[in-house]
Amino acid sequence: MLIFESPSSLLIALWLGWSGLTWMATAEDPIRFELEILAMEASDRTNPPPSGAIVLAGSSSFRLWKTLATDLTGYPVVNRGFGGSHLSDLIFYAKRIVLPLRPRLIFVYEGDNDLASGKTPYSVFEEFRAFADLVHRKLPRTRVVFVAVKPSPQRRHLLEAQNDLNRLIRERAGSDPQRLGYVDVVLPMLTATGEPRGDLFLKDRLHLNAAGYALWTRAIREYLSANPL
Repeated sequence: MLIFESPSSLLIALWLGWSGLTWMATAEDPIRFELEILAMEASDRTNPPPSGAIVLAGSSSFRLWKTLATDLTGYPVVNRGFGGSHLSDLIFYAKRIVLPLRPRLIFVYEGDNDLASGKTPYSVFEEFRAFADLVHRKLPRTRVVFVAVKPSPQRRHLLEAQNDLNRLIRERAGSDPQRLGYVDVVLPMLTATGEPRGDLFLKDRLHLNAAGYALWTRAIREYLSANPL
């Protein structure tokens, strides 16, 4: 049985059914996030986000960053994290929730869920290239910066694949430093023996706690200091 958290959620669901959209979607179908995207668009109409800001686009590691505005005080930031998204989802929705903001810089956090679903590092890398190309066709001066896929205790078995994906994107960013970038959060999130640090995560051992976000804040601020807008 479906339970709607608010009347607005029910209205959105009814609208989707009336318009013919399939909102009971499969795990690989980006339409599974349509309710969340519609809510984001509705919020933008009520409280328009600034144009030319820094946009953080990606999956739940961004979506759950509730202290983002405070952590990055001094920078105009807009959070565009949604669901437990994949890069393919971000590509699908970019024209609705990212490109209209005309950001100067986009931090991307994707790949975590992609690899967990069985996608290969190279296929995710190709999707990152597709997303960057999509951005640069519309906004040629916008920099797209990939935040490395984090090592987590829950996904310890994917560490090698995560490292492969991070390496591919780091090398690609290094080949086009004017338009691409890379933020390494991996090394500080590992113990001296190379294991993911459990003290940076919530009880689910996947999502960041306050200490984890403090670490990410330092890494992103260091990047912004070294690469002024």
